[in-house]
Amino acid sequence: MSSQHKLWSLVVIAGLFFSACSMPARFKPKNTATTPDGNPSLNGTPGKKHTKIEVFSWWVGGGEAAGLNAMIKVFKAEYPDIDFENAAVAGGAGTNARAVLASRLQAGDPPDSWQGHAGQELIGTYVKANQLESLNFLYAQEKWLDVMPKALIPLISKDGQIYSVPVNIHRANVLWYNPKILAANHLTVPTTLDEFLADLEVLKSTNTIPLALGEQWTAMHLFETVLLATLGPETYSGLWTGKADWSSPEVRKALENYQRVLQYTNSDSSTLSWQDAAQLVVDGDAAFYIMGDWTEAYYKELGKKPHADYGWAAVPGTKGVFQFLSDSFVLPVGAPNREGAIDWLKLAGSKEGQDAFNPVKGSIPVRSDTNRSLYDEYLQSAMDDWAKDILVGSLYHGVVANDSWKTEINTDLGIFLGDRDIDRFQAALVAACKSVGTCS
Repeated sequence: MSSQHKLWSLVVIAGLFFSACSMPARFKPKNTATTPDGNPSLNGTPGKKHTKIEVFSWWVGGGEAAGLNAMIKVFKAEYPDIDFENAAVAGGAGTNARAVLASRLQAGDPPDSWQGHAGQELIGTYVKANQLESLNFLYAQEKWLDVMPKALIPLISKDGQIYSVPVNIHRANVLWYNPKILAANHLTVPTTLDEFLADLEVLKSTNTIPLALGEQWTAMHLFETVLLATLGPETYSGLWTGKADWSSPEVRKALENYQRVLQYTNSDSSTLSWQDAAQLVVDGDAAFYIMGDWTEAYYKELGKKPHADYGWAAVPGTKGVFQFLSDSFVLPVGAPNREGAIDWLKLAGSKEGQDAFNPVKGSIPVRSDTNRSLYDEYLQSAMDDWAKDILVGSLYHGVVANDSWKTEINTDLGIFLGDRDIDRFQAALVAACKSVGTCS
């Protein structure tokens, strides 16, 4: 264990101890029951029957909706007296859902629990606004620190308090490819950015789209993986902490690489969803696609077969690095049904819940004690890489930047997709880092 992880372990243990003694006043929602010693009751208000919970997410289709439904089925079996309201909102990989959520929170109308990405999306947005309860009491009761990754706990914590229950791990830096197209063009799977760019150039002269791309958020996903591939894990991670310089020649080189890669994408990308772009590969219309590993769940939904219809590898230049994101659920301050929300969080963090959800969602479990045999070939390979690779966080999917910073970058990226002006884009990225206070 690194010294940083040891330090965080001590912080978390101390936080668990103090949260067992008391709960900060600002995190005590109204109508919270207490035990005789004054601590919050783990079971809500004694004697009050709760019959319904509303859980908010953006999982509305494909493997993500199927995975959520699998977890809901387990929840209903365990808590048959609680009606589950699935309040999912479609669109933009969560962009639309977060906008609706922001409006509801502003109006004082929180759902009982909501899905959010572990990391700065939650800590730098909702925790900063005092909208989430600490979950140290639940981590202590369920003994989750014994089975959850030590590297993940600091990302869902602030000042020794843990604020969400992660249900999965996704990998962002995955290159999906059509094996038949590569074989027909005498190409092997590229491992470096130079090899990748050379392959894209070869494919440009064929009737095949070299690299599939969808709407703007998929372009941001591509952007963060090219940053990682060019800069390496240490410098990439430093961009989000102020230790690396957005104005550096290395970042400019990454932007140049990104500009080159974009030249090989489909011209109708802005009209396509991520699923549409993914399908171009398995339909034989495109050779490559860079997208998270929820793509495989979609391919399975289409009835496609690994190695025949699609293959996978780390994004060229990122082998040995796992760029991750994690979906998690939270307990809002003022949850209408706090008792039911806690029951949902218990299920989300349980072995049974994660083994129901993840094989269908196309992600790997957070817990270390789940049933490996339930997971397919790709997911088992992701489990192996998660255990040994260098870990870095995703930008678009909420790990390294809060919503304000991500929104600024996304706005600047949208302009760049139109003007392709590297000087302007780099200056805008420097300004965005300064505006959030990370860069001085």
